[in-house]
Amino acid sequence: MSTHLTIGAYAYEHTEALFDGRVGVDGVDTTFETAPLVSDIFRGMCEGRYDVAEFGLTYFLRTFDLDDAPFVALPVFPNRNFRHSAVYVNSAAGIRKPEDLAGRTIGEFALYGHDAGVWPKGILSDEYGVTPDQCRWVIGGTDHPVPAFDWIPQPVPAGVDVRHAPDGRTLSAMLESGEIDALISVDVPRAVLNGSPAVARLFPDHETVERDYYRRTGIFPPMHLVAVRRELAHRTDLLQAVYRAFGEAKDLAQRKYLKDAAKQHMSLVTPWFSKLFEENLRLLGEDWWPYGVAANRKAVDTFLRYHHEQGLSRRLLTSDDIFVPEFLGT
Repeated sequence: MSTHLTIGAYAYEHTEALFDGRVGVDGVDTTFETAPLVSDIFRGMCEGRYDVAEFGLTYFLRTFDLDDAPFVALPVFPNRNFRHSAVYVNSAAGIRKPEDLAGRTIGEFALYGHDAGVWPKGILSDEYGVTPDQCRWVIGGTDHPVPAFDWIPQPVPAGVDVRHAPDGRTLSAMLESGEIDALISVDVPRAVLNGSPAVARLFPDHETVERDYYRRTGIFPPMHLVAVRRELAHRTDLLQAVYRAFGEAKDLAQRKYLKDAAKQHMSLVTPWFSKLFEENLRLLGEDWWPYGVAANRKAVDTFLRYHHEQGLSRRLLTSDDIFVPEFLGT
């Protein structure tokens, strides 16, 4: 199985052991690389810099629709987050409930349909009847202007009004001034962090809403997976070693939290963390960040449905379509 792989991933606590050498990829010579922005890793994968890389779900799916789709996926999910908290509103816009978003102008970070946008749009449609075609969309950077990402396909469905923010303008500033009514963003707008009264979250008590969402659905939304170049898909032995390594690194991080509970997590600087940890264990279980297809099939298939319904995938895919077949039993 001797080969060399260049692997791109963000430096999370659950990938740290891959970077510092505590966990290796058995039988494989590897170089692990990261980047200041996780989107730089996505771009690097698109430009051929990596053999294996963390990849945003929507970025992966946009390449999957190409005639010669270059990547397949491993059921490793380095990034996940509940996303009711990703929807912000102008306080003077009269948006008091999700249904009030219909007919409004909404900003979205980086892409029409970024990972943290596909989830809340799907939830807004499923649970509140607000669909993307009922709104106008402005794409741009949250607190720093960003150009259109020209290195990834950017489908926009017919009947949906999408434009890019004016040059030099940020979505946070446009939201605070009332130029847009709402914003969906992976990044928390600076106006929110600064406590501006002009901006609020659509779901002020988002933690309660997100916990209820998990109780009802069992979905802890994945944002990213691990993609591999399609020419490596037949190297099952190699990919199994990569999969095990990501899993072992994640398990190390989880075990530390479980072990430190006996000492009230004294190694952390966050007060009352142990109480939060106990609440999360009761809700999410001891493997609260699972890898593998079985534990994530419902969440992934839900994202795939949302992606198709929002006009971002040509056909409705399922987990069986996107993962290396030998991993469907994980």
